[in-house]
Amino acid sequence: MPSWGYIVVILFLVYIVISALLYFLQDYLMFKPEKLPKDFLFQYEHQEIEEYNVETRDGAIINGLRFKARQPKGIVFYLKGNSKSIKGWGKFAVDFTRHGYDVLMVDYRGFGKSTGRRTQKAIKRDMQVIYNKIKEKVDEKYIILYGRSLGSGFAAKLASMNNPRMLILDAPYYSLSKVAKKYIPFMPLSILIKFPMPTYKWLQYVNCPIHIIHGTDDKLIPYKNSVKLSKIKPTSTTLHTVIGGGHKNLNTFESYHKMLSEIITKKPIKVDLKGSSIHVKHNLKV
Repeated sequence: MPSWGYIVVILFLVYIVISALLYFLQDYLMFKPEKLPKDFLFQYEHQEIEEYNVETRDGAIINGLRFKARQPKGIVFYLKGNSKSIKGWGKFAVDFTRHGYDVLMVDYRGFGKSTGRRTQKAIKRDMQVIYNKIKEKVDEKYIILYGRSLGSGFAAKLASMNNPRMLILDAPYYSLSKVAKKYIPFMPLSILIKFPMPTYKWLQYVNCPIHIIHGTDDKLIPYKNSVKLSKIKPTSTTLHTVIGGGHKNLNTFESYHKMLSEIITKKPIKVDLKGSSIHVKHNLKV
């Protein structure tokens, strides 16, 4: 019968092996890219598009599409989730072009036609390069940052370093390392994870209005992530709740489209609290 010391050594070795596998395979586990040939032709019904390729300083190519609206009021820089490519994500551009906004979508490194080694630092740098390209033609007061799932962290980082009109986060995470800890609580993720994505830290430095949209039945990134994020800058943040919404189906809810329409078409309203009950305290004694 093996001694306790022997069992502890075996368990420790198993733990080390699992940690090593998690470190080296996490890119495969986290990202589900769809790669496209260089000559792939993007086509969308009733959408006018223009394709772009931007070369980064390390030689990577970031491929993107601009969906054009008639007489655009501004542009939405849409940072997508962690799967597929903009070939499929492009169908969501209609939710903005129908309101008179151009939409720019790009594929992260290794997705679609984009190339380059994928790291958190590299993608953050790529997104800033693209944002700078937008600023060359569009004043920041007409730029809306929209981050969906994985893209919500990158959108928050961009907003913290720039001055867009507003930031919209769709199904965001408090931080990816904390979300991952929910599934593997026994692993030292602070050391192992290559994409910690601390959205909560970046939101502290965002000065524009923040809108957070999340479904109550999101099993992948629980709704409580958005509740916690909404408390970071409460005076400039609005939490929009899609009752019954999951992680991948918010666009199938009428309430989602109503929220989105109100967010991007209405100007911020300054509320005059003079004469209101804001300072009135309930008397607990009846």
